[in-house]
Amino acid sequence: MLAELHARGRRMAVATGKARRGLERALDNTGLRAWFEATRCADEGFAKPHPDMLLMLLDLTGVEPRRALMVGDTTHDLELAANAGVDAVAVSYGAHPEALLATRPARARCASVAELRQWLAANT
Repeated sequence: MLAELHARGRRMAVATGKARRGLERALDNTGLRAWFEATRCADEGFAKPHPDMLLMLLDLTGVEPRRALMVGDTTHDLELAANAGVDAVAVSYGAHPEALLATRPARARCASVAELRQWLAANT
């Protein structure tokens, strides 16, 4: 999915509640570092759902909020996107269950990576 997005010219970044050390370890262990042009961690500014983290990534990449999309697995992610003026897609295969995610705004709700991949292919 990340390769497909990259091939279509989509730029990707990470906004995470992890500390920098944890994100660096995760990117190294998964081999995913090359797909993301910018990252922002919880220990580098205000915590989610404050918009600082996402606004910083938008600033670093030069992407306008109206052209960005946040994919999130927590209510904090969806609130962060809303607070930054960015659309969001909720994924329920992560930290928070679908019922809880449904209490926050999102353009779509996906229950699997396959659903997310399909939605992104059709809508971005």
